[in-house]
Amino acid sequence: MQFDSSDGKKPLEFKVGGGEMIEGFDKAVVGMKVCETKKLRIKPEQAYGGRDETMVMEIPLERLASNKIQPKKGMQLTANGQLAVVFAVNKDTAVLDFNHPLAGKTLNFKIKLVKIK
Repeated sequence: MQFDSSDGKKPLEFKVGGGEMIEGFDKAVVGMKVCETKKLRIKPEQAYGGRDETMVMEIPLERLASNKIQPKKGMQLTANGQLAVVFAVNKDTAVLDFNHPLAGKTLNFKIKLVKIK
């Protein structure tokens, strides 16, 4: 599954070591030369971390309704300033997953360094 690409877009710019990128990506570009291409396989520990089941919570539907939210399975929403995905909707509750959508996943990248500032 491809979740993002910069094909046809402006290249991604970031400061190496600046905390803008996941750790594995940031470390992988160190030492690359302009026009070099590299394939990366980044484990969860150097990406978005492992899944944390304590971040999956059951919330009363009335609480969501009071915030004008009608949850549907798969829906993304913000609760208490955090992104959550609706995992399930039951009779009186919704199950929200506050894990990052890529938590627990090994990520594959193909990168090309186009410029160093």
